[in-house]
Amino acid sequence: MGNYLHSLRRRRRKRLLDSDTLAAGDQRVAVIGLGRFGSSLANELTRRGWDVLGIDTDAALVQKHSDIFTHTAVADCTDPEVLRQLGVGDFPSVVVGIGTDIEASILVASNLLEEGVPNIWAKAISRQHGQILERLGVHHVVLPEHEMGERVAHLVTGRMLDFIEFDDDYALVKTITPDTITGVPLGQSAVRTKYGITVVGIKRPGHDFTHATAETVVAKGDVIIVTGRTRHVEAFAELG
Repeated sequence: MGNYLHSLRRRRRKRLLDSDTLAAGDQRVAVIGLGRFGSSLANELTRRGWDVLGIDTDAALVQKHSDIFTHTAVADCTDPEVLRQLGVGDFPSVVVGIGTDIEASILVASNLLEEGVPNIWAKAISRQHGQILERLGVHHVVLPEHEMGERVAHLVTGRMLDFIEFDDDYALVKTITPDTITGVPLGQSAVRTKYGITVVGIKRPGHDFTHATAETVVAKGDVIIVTGRTRHVEAFAELG
């Protein structure tokens, strides 16, 4: 097993080095698993004009989306020969939307890695599931339930209107302007020095969002976008 994982990782590094050879603007994606996560993702990509191949073992699910996606297929992608017959290995991006059947998720991901797919996204239903996928060499692992739970917790407990956390403890927050920085240009309010955050956008009632500058004066009731370390933006959003 150790040699197998090492081999997979070596091939992954080679694919990453060769990624600049991929055709620019190749908007093709295969989505394996058409449950709520996979079908929602595939629908949005289709709406954006992408060429989507939707695959599932459930014929009823495939039939439901056959008139929406570019291509659909009833198939079991745990069989590597099925992947080859469908030409999934030729797609620049593949999403594994299988969640409840962890064994099938892992087998499909392994098959995709063997086929040399340069960008593999996979849904995980637990941290342990995600760790296994990462160890295999899957490029992007998504834990939608966990990530959404954390996001909603931030919205429920504070004044935030939206919250997105990135790697390295960095976050972006939409919130109502606290009174402490209203009425003066952002440069003079010294928000970066005092609170460790940067205001990057502002929306006044009845207007669209616009970029914030050092000369921008925010008013009571304005909605602002701020970035910074997670603990800093959390504390800033709680200011009255």
